[in-house]
Amino acid sequence: MIEYVWLVPFFPLVGVLINGLFGRTLIKDRAHWVAVLMTGLSFLVAFLIFLEVVAGKTLNLDLYTWVSVGDFQATIGFQVDPLSAVMMLVVTFVGFLIHLYSIGYMHGDPGYWRFFTYMNLFMLSMLTLVLANNYLLLFLGWEGVGLCSYLLIGFWFEKKSAADAGKKAFIVNRVGDAGFLLGLFLIWTTFGSLKFSEVFHGAEELRETLIQPSLLGLSLVGWMTLLLFIGATGKSAQLPLYVWLPDAMEGPTPVSALIHAATMVTAGVYMVARNQPLYDLAPFSRDLVAIVGALTAVFAASIALVQNDIKRIIAYSTISQLGYMFMGAGVGAYASGIFHLATHAFFKALLFLGAGSVIHGLNGEQDIRRMGDLKRHMSITANTFLIAALANAGIFPLAGFWSKDEILFAAFSSGTRTGFFVWLLGILGAFLTAFYMFRLYFLVFKGESRVDHDLRHHLHESPPVMTRPLMVLAFFAAVAGFFGVPPDRGLYHRLVLPVFEAGHGMAEASHTSFTLEAGMAFFSFLVALAGIAVAYSFYLVRTELPTELSERFRGIYRLLFNKYWVDELYRLIFVDFGKWVCQRLWGFDDRVVDGAVNGASLLTLKASGLSDRIDLKGVDGAVNGIATVIQEGSFVMRYWQTGLIQNYIFWMAAGIFAMVVIYLFL
Repeated sequence: MIEYVWLVPFFPLVGVLINGLFGRTLIKDRAHWVAVLMTGLSFLVAFLIFLEVVAGKTLNLDLYTWVSVGDFQATIGFQVDPLSAVMMLVVTFVGFLIHLYSIGYMHGDPGYWRFFTYMNLFMLSMLTLVLANNYLLLFLGWEGVGLCSYLLIGFWFEKKSAADAGKKAFIVNRVGDAGFLLGLFLIWTTFGSLKFSEVFHGAEELRETLIQPSLLGLSLVGWMTLLLFIGATGKSAQLPLYVWLPDAMEGPTPVSALIHAATMVTAGVYMVARNQPLYDLAPFSRDLVAIVGALTAVFAASIALVQNDIKRIIAYSTISQLGYMFMGAGVGAYASGIFHLATHAFFKALLFLGAGSVIHGLNGEQDIRRMGDLKRHMSITANTFLIAALANAGIFPLAGFWSKDEILFAAFSSGTRTGFFVWLLGILGAFLTAFYMFRLYFLVFKGESRVDHDLRHHLHESPPVMTRPLMVLAFFAAVAGFFGVPPDRGLYHRLVLPVFEAGHGMAEASHTSFTLEAGMAFFSFLVALAGIAVAYSFYLVRTELPTELSERFRGIYRLLFNKYWVDELYRLIFVDFGKWVCQRLWGFDDRVVDGAVNGASLLTLKASGLSDRIDLKGVDGAVNGIATVIQEGSFVMRYWQTGLIQNYIFWMAAGIFAMVVIYLFL
């Protein structure tokens, strides 16, 4: 079955073509039949391939040559090893459950067929990313999920906030992708290939050259990994390129669960782990990955403490948990970082879908200050949400406890100052995570009801098509961590650790002292319990305390509530300043460039004695006439660029048909 790995991304492609071409006119509100079926088939094939990988099979398959220009060669090829198999299984399984959930959540939406087309397009792009055996195909999937992010965040484009959020996500990711592209250019010029196997083999052969100091004292491999990490900070929402993800909550809730919690935002973590042979040669870059991850974890968690939008709180939690994954990779515990990625997919998707169930039951309300006591009306949603909150907080024995503890222990036992600093921030982040997760749970599901009177008689549990995926995700959020027990000998580690060769920092450290590891795990568990206890005291026992503290520490509260004013700072520096520069340049063009040309024309006319017989306004018109001709010509070309995927597919098919006909006749 492993030879048919191409079927995994192929099925979502079929869904895109069918719904994209016939969804508006023929399929309409039955689009989910196609999308869910294709995603389910993709998961079935992925699961069968995963079983073969567990049995010891791997595959590096080149289907055909994609690009061949001079010495540059790129193929459409797939690599199936334990790392890509785990990612493939997580993406297809969680994606399938979210597709099912979307049937109920998106029911009756005018863009129903369009939504499922975009969802299948995302699955196609993400699976291409994780299965690619070369950087160029990985980058194609990388850009594909970026496109889907834009389409799905701005799905309700009639809302200005949704349209702006989609554009913000797209632009911020382009900043990171510029660094990613430069990294690919440097890899190609160094190794003469973009295929993973050839690059990593070349890294071993050129080890001494790669680690020598070069530009600004940083080694060649240091620059490669640093540029790749810039791309990862954009896609995985790390400092300083995290600002797009909270705004991404403008999209439908299933989008938040699929793209901005469980799969897409983990692409950067996967990319760093995949490039372990390069990062192990670049200690500066690896330390930077760990430090940025730790700082992001605490930074985002601190903002989540005081937010009131149910989805934005979970969004900041996502940013924070991604920071933990980068912490793991940065201290050499790549397997632990990917393990947390997998467990996080279950409980974070569950949190978002649970939030969607609440929003669905409250007729669109997202402010947790207008909720409370919802467990009485939505018991399934409340109970599954509680499991996800406990897992996210790292409470024993749920999934988040095992994966997060591995990362913290790997940092503590690394024996470096960077590792100890990262561990301290990780412990602080664990406390904050437990506090804000149970602040959210208590304010939404417990305590007194603050729901508007007009909504109270509408409160109801979501339909089975929405609650059943919640129950499945809750099961895996509870038990998925046991696949990694014990940390150095569990099923997961026996499967994945060989991929990372030298990246066995966590496994080696776990052999040093079982007592130390158990003690550290118990300590982090107590820290999480302390966070829950404080939240319980604040929001169920002494409910006046949060208001009193926010008044007493008004400056800190405003700082956190306004998200450190980072968005405002970015707008001032990059948007407003950019507009100011453009206005100055326009003035320069109008006064200096056009003025100089007109002045030169006037002098010429005076010298020739024709100035009194020629209209000088006509000269000015002639100067701008060239620009006008080009502009009018561009209006004609716009008719070819409709922005509709089905039109592009039609013209591509027509072009291929024409070439085949010409070939056959000539």
